Amino acid sequence: MTAVNRQTVYDRFDDSVNGGCASNAGIERPVLKQRGQHEVFCGLTGIIWLHRKIQDAFFLVVGSRTCAHLIQSAAGVMIFAEPRFATAVMGERDLAGLADMNDELDRIVRQLLDRRPDIKLLFLVGSCPSEVIKLDLQRAAERLSTTFSPDVRILNYSGSGIETTFTQGEDACLSSLVPTLPPEGDKAPPSLLVVGALADIVEDQFVRLFEQLGIEGVRFLPPRCAGDMPPVGPKTRYLLAQPFLGDTARALDERGARRISAPFPLGVEGTTLWLKAAADAFGVGSTTFDDVVAAPRARAEHALERYRAQLSGKRVFFFPDSQLELPLARFLAREIAMELTEVGTPYLHRQHLEQELVLLPDGVVLSEGQDVDRQLDRCREARPDLVVCGLGLANPLEAAGLTTKWSIELLFSPVQGYEQAADLAELFARPFDRRTRLAV
Repeated sequence: MTAVNRQTVYDRFDDSVNGGCASNAGIERPVLKQRGQHEVFCGLTGIIWLHRKIQDAFFLVVGSRTCAHLIQSAAGVMIFAEPRFATAVMGERDLAGLADMNDELDRIVRQLLDRRPDIKLLFLVGSCPSEVIKLDLQRAAERLSTTFSPDVRILNYSGSGIETTFTQGEDACLSSLVPTLPPEGDKAPPSLLVVGALADIVEDQFVRLFEQLGIEGVRFLPPRCAGDMPPVGPKTRYLLAQPFLGDTARALDERGARRISAPFPLGVEGTTLWLKAAADAFGVGSTTFDDVVAAPRARAEHALERYRAQLSGKRVFFFPDSQLELPLARFLAREIAMELTEVGTPYLHRQHLEQELVLLPDGVVLSEGQDVDRQLDRCREARPDLVVCGLGLANPLEAAGLTTKWSIELLFSPVQGYEQAADLAELFARPFDRRTRLAV
């Protein structure tokens, strides 16, 4: 965990930062700004789901033994498995400047590629230690990519936990890919790009729905193989599948692509509106759209009924952790009938979350950033039925008698789309089942 101390600048409702208040159908929605101590995982955690997605990529973290232990523990990889990530551990000689770090890195990369000829894309991932000693991994990646081209492409991004939250690791990874994406052809038709790491089963489901809507050739970033990078250009329209991809979206905009504004595909409502935004952008008629989504939508709504009966009326409190908080809060409030006491998020990107903000219930407390001590005080005072938080806060809150849900589990699990709507609801029901069993 990373704990960063800052002076608290303000802890009050304020619309003076990041473009003012959010609005709900013209109603101003104040946001509680916080600038104090915050606790998050570092961006290295994103490797755990990214290495499963790009099947011929490898993630080499340049960091300390602590970095290695974090990733190994988070992944739960058994000793006989051969994952697609590793850590080049910086020793005392490296940190003291007694060894040439670039020579050491070149040696390790060469050993890795000799051992794993299946690697087609290698990410050099920066960490807190490598950034503190100012190791220039960008220049190293350029040098090594020249050496091993065309067989292996080598890129770099930062997974440091300094001043970031853990989902920004995926954003940094994908934004590093965008400049390398091929340009679209002059005669290429308009195309749809879905941006954000999705489980393969979720991706396949979305592909089938898009094909039934008549939207052909949908591409995904990241792709499953390094050799299948999607082309990007002015005819590309893209849908964000995750709300924490601000840098990636900015890089795509610079390539001429245009974002389709939509809520995120969590729950039945979010998935329907997400698909509808794409359908509208590509001229799909309302009748065709309703016919295509009717069956999966009905199945998902039926599957949610049991969880609505179990969770309806329960009060939930979100600590800022993953940047998924607003779409999750919208899902729980509108589809499961839970009551929102406070919804905190590390960073509120108003443009990308505009449609999520409109769908949130009136009167909900929104907070951006974190002053963990003050937020803990508000949580204890509210005594919610469920607290969604990071691992570092879960045990103390459980000891205080509160029921918690680890927010990081929502990143490790397939939760997008119609078929996963009930699975998403079940993740919020499990803590109550656990507490019931422990009480017996």
